[in-house]
Amino acid sequence: MATDPAQRLQELGITLPPAPGSAGAYAQTISAGDLLYTAGQIAVDGDRGLIATGKVGLEVDADTARACARQCGLNVLAQLNHALGGLDRVVRVVKLTVFVASAPAFTQQPAVADGASELIAEVLGDAGVHTRAAVGVAALPLDSPVEVEATVQVR
Repeated sequence: MATDPAQRLQELGITLPPAPGSAGAYAQTISAGDLLYTAGQIAVDGDRGLIATGKVGLEVDADTARACARQCGLNVLAQLNHALGGLDRVVRVVKLTVFVASAPAFTQQPAVADGASELIAEVLGDAGVHTRAAVGVAALPLDSPVEVEATVQVR
């Protein structure tokens, strides 16, 4: 399905947040040929800061973690929009890597990652269908429960 991302955002009632700034000595996006790479985006909402903190399966439940992944996905889209001057330049989201700060017994990283994956596909249509890795990790920056990075083919 061909999708106009700006129109789709409006239909979904989604306003992209401002692209978050870097928290260290790195770029938020880098292009190489027709690929654009985003830095990892944590679950920060410009108005509220981090949506939640802690490990999924301990301080953070799976539903909250999924909401965090969705916010990370919004921040990925905001970075793409900022770098490209519009999401209409996205040819395909090639891959998302989703990191989930997990309690040792938590094994539902794919369900958490769906929060980002479903949003990206909802906004970008077929161009948003991607490969993915969902990885449990011990800790993430600022104690965010989730971090998402993307590799995107652009025109």
